[in-house]
Amino acid sequence: MKQDEILPGENPGALNALFEPRSVAIIGASDDAARIGGRPIRYLRQAGYSGAIYPVNPNRDTVQGLPAFKSISTIPHAVDLAILALPSEQVVEAVAACAEKGVKAVIVFSSGFAETDEEGAGRQNAIRQIARQSGMRVLGPNCLGAFNSATGFFGTFTQAFDDGVLPPGPISIASQSGACGGHLGYLCKQRGIGIQYWITTGNEADVDIAECILWMASSPHVKVIVVYAEAIRDGATFIRALETARRHRKPVVMLKVGRSDSGARAAASHTGALAGQDAVYDAILRQYGVFRADSIEQMLDIAVACAHGVFPPNRRLGIVTVSGGLGVQMSDAAEACGLEVGLLPVEAQARIKTMLPFAAVANPIDVTAQAINDLTVIDRCLEIALTDGDYGAIVCFLTSAPAASSMTEPLLQAFTDVHRRFPERLIVLSFAAPSAVVRRFEQAGFLVYEDVNRAVKAIAALASFAETFASSLPAPGSPSPAGTEQSTRSALRVTAADLASLNEHVAKNLLAAAGIPALPERVIRDADQARLAAAELGCPVALKILSPDIAHKTEIGGVVLNLPTPDAAASAAMALLDRVATLRPEARLTGVLVAPMCTGGIETICGVFRDPVFGPMVMFGLGGVYVEVLKDVAFRLAPFDEDEALSMVREIRGYAILEGTRGSPPADIGALTRALSALSRFAATNRDTIAEIDINPFVVMPQGQGALALDALIVPMRPDEMPHAVKPH
Repeated sequence: MKQDEILPGENPGALNALFEPRSVAIIGASDDAARIGGRPIRYLRQAGYSGAIYPVNPNRDTVQGLPAFKSISTIPHAVDLAILALPSEQVVEAVAACAEKGVKAVIVFSSGFAETDEEGAGRQNAIRQIARQSGMRVLGPNCLGAFNSATGFFGTFTQAFDDGVLPPGPISIASQSGACGGHLGYLCKQRGIGIQYWITTGNEADVDIAECILWMASSPHVKVIVVYAEAIRDGATFIRALETARRHRKPVVMLKVGRSDSGARAAASHTGALAGQDAVYDAILRQYGVFRADSIEQMLDIAVACAHGVFPPNRRLGIVTVSGGLGVQMSDAAEACGLEVGLLPVEAQARIKTMLPFAAVANPIDVTAQAINDLTVIDRCLEIALTDGDYGAIVCFLTSAPAASSMTEPLLQAFTDVHRRFPERLIVLSFAAPSAVVRRFEQAGFLVYEDVNRAVKAIAALASFAETFASSLPAPGSPSPAGTEQSTRSALRVTAADLASLNEHVAKNLLAAAGIPALPERVIRDADQARLAAAELGCPVALKILSPDIAHKTEIGGVVLNLPTPDAAASAAMALLDRVATLRPEARLTGVLVAPMCTGGIETICGVFRDPVFGPMVMFGLGGVYVEVLKDVAFRLAPFDEDEALSMVREIRGYAILEGTRGSPPADIGALTRALSALSRFAATNRDTIAEIDINPFVVMPQGQGALALDALIVPMRPDEMPHAVKPH
């Protein structure tokens, strides 16, 4: 029976049938357990799946020893989930039959859809329409499926589990790429990492990765979420998912590919989706405390560290090492990652010096090779560092000592004793040893990395998550990037009349009303008005032509600066009007803007653009060469509060200039962050009407003197892009 169209993301519980089905039908089931239609049956049985398994094959009476059915409609029982392993031209009919049967969810393994050609895109659209109209959820097409190791449901054909499926664990994986998802699963099995839920979304005709992340963020069985993504389609659900994960203190570790132009093109051709601007993704992931990994290895390193469950309370790192050189390397890595290698108190250094007269004891603490002969040295140094050093984490480099059969047990016992005395402290080990030895230390409660840089990066990631979880989400009614009416109702909403008459003067007035200050100014239409305005505002003044048809005023000499007297302003206004009439006779003329000159301060640039996936993004950077050549800018999704604005400002490489350098006074950073937050609320309130905002320059005066918009441009969305209710007349 047809229902009203059901949109994805509205009900995360609707994915329950994909992750926790009580019965599974395999349409296109094969008796050959090595084929695509045979592997799911083999995996389900090997994993001890307790639900019903219904192979569907019209040409066989049994499949892998199970009774087979001619079609989905001939199964006499309810079916939670159906897996389709069919040629692409048979898939649409099979999906429709599943909807008619009342199947709750379908996994489509088949390829040959939007990733291939227009005919395939048409078939994919037909699948989407069936899902929307029936409410049945569809995963894929062109995906490797999903699994829930806790229930034994393995609805996948990846060869990664040929020699055994994964055990449950605190980590769950969502991947748009099936091959990458399978690769991640195999690597986890190799490293002994348990996985609870695993899903690959493929072409995302219906279920997309944002909805999967939201489901995992809401599940009590998930502790850490690992994501491999090429492009996000549903920005609102993605943001909701990240908010939910943060609220539940669940780390999200994401490998977002498509940073380069060539990578973005590959992502588009792979899934039929366009990758968004990488700077937008980078900003949003940073804004919501997601760790963006650079590689699959790093993604798993950080995920395992998060699953460990100990997050350092500060960024101070204690280093204990048997090698002075590696101690220096770890110090360098720590500084690059934003960790502080703080010195031990002098009294604590003296106690270690008594034990190790020739050692470096300030931090890094070089226990030298003597520690291998006397393990109590390591024990006592660690205790002193943990007790007196105020270190959020300790990293200990042991070279290959644990690999020696004579050292494995003594070292394991020594570190276990320390861990027992300091169970809530993060102690990370770095050494090289056979995997069996590494597993023993991990099972004893330690994070182990062969490479010291990997160890330090994992600690830095944990510190970042600790900071994210310590900073609470905005309270109801305060600015929240979810974009609720309550969060933005105090911001100014632009009217249709405003949109029809936009120019620099109108833009500044709108922004000033929203909380972005500007200088007082007047609009004049002749020389006499210019003289009066200059006298009233105080000289020197600047003149700017106002015309909806002249966006770039300087190209026609439409700006005149530093006019010293009212008479000079009058003469300049008359010349300016004559020049525009000669050079651009067709341009509609609103008048001339008269404003006092602003001296001093630091020029910055603020702006807003509308990302097609996520909506309004706020940009900030220093003016001039910093933004034009160095591209030293930061972005945030609107709206956000002043704390987030401050984080944004501190992100740019030129932040030290705002703090004051070479005798220059510090800038009024408080006024800047208030303006950025106000701009974000204004942008969020008008997300359906405004395409761009450019405030350049936005001058930040010395501390306590405020900040001012000296120029402003607001670009409305095209009428065909606006919701009908807000289109200007």
